Amino acid sequence: MTSKVLILGKIHAGGLQMLRDAGGLEIREMKEHVPEIFDELTDTDAIIVRMTKITRDMAAAAPNLRIVARHGVGYEAVDVDALTDHGVPLTITGDVNSVAVAEHTLALMLALAKQVVTYDRAIRNDNFAIRDGFDSTELFGKIVLLAGFGRIGRASAQRAAAFGMRVMVSDPFVTKEQVEAEGYIHATDFRAVLPVADYVCIHVPKTPETTNLISKDELKSMKPSANILNVSRGGIVDEVALYTALKEGWIRGAGLDVFDPEPPLPDNPLLKLDNIVVSPHCGAFTEECAQRMAEACARSVLDALEGKYDRALVINKEALPA
Repeated sequence: MTSKVLILGKIHAGGLQMLRDAGGLEIREMKEHVPEIFDELTDTDAIIVRMTKITRDMAAAAPNLRIVARHGVGYEAVDVDALTDHGVPLTITGDVNSVAVAEHTLALMLALAKQVVTYDRAIRNDNFAIRDGFDSTELFGKIVLLAGFGRIGRASAQRAAAFGMRVMVSDPFVTKEQVEAEGYIHATDFRAVLPVADYVCIHVPKTPETTNLISKDELKSMKPSANILNVSRGGIVDEVALYTALKEGWIRGAGLDVFDPEPPLPDNPLLKLDNIVVSPHCGAFTEECAQRMAEACARSVLDALEGKYDRALVINKEALPA
């Protein structure tokens, strides 16, 4: 009997090949966010999803659904309660993207410190003398404050420490002893240490508690030479307040891999500023990481179609079959 796998959004060829090699599968690839998705749900057994919203209506329209495999680790676009009510486990890819996102964090940090984008634009416009402004800075000895100390936060801390940075960690779910055991400084009160940070890196999931974690008051408390980086989710940093902070010089610069909404609107005022470096939510989209995520999703789907699930990757364990 053939099982149908619906893939919403482009995934790496390695994951597709795993599914094809398994045999006995109808594989349907679709663009994200298109209404035609509903036409495919009635006989779908498994879904691999990137950023498309998985709603209660979609869960109800897919009576054969046995798994939704999220291509990544965040799942705020998935109605988990709806899947649970319909007995459908939601899986994530686990620790496959921490290296890629941590490297991207440091890439944005270095781009800001070394004025890479500004210098690139200048020299293309015959302004070699821009170097005499001595505007670039070093990472060595600077304080980086990490909001979040999960897998990506830890990987970012390791790389920042390798540059000789002083690493401070704020995470309510990690103890002082755990942080200090890894050689870093534990920050009990995130907002209290913002004024001393040279770089603030956001590595927390987006929840009601973390929405606008960084807004006007937080930005005004930072020093004028400070920089903020968000490689987590749009909306954790208040973009309206961030624009004001960058425009009026409350902080030196920002590096954003995420926006709210995505893609950012063409008239987003942040995109008109020179003291910001941006990328298209691609921190995890290296060739290597894309392959790992696609293959992890494929493995979860193939296992689920055989009635097997890796509990460590299942978000709603109560939906697992007895």
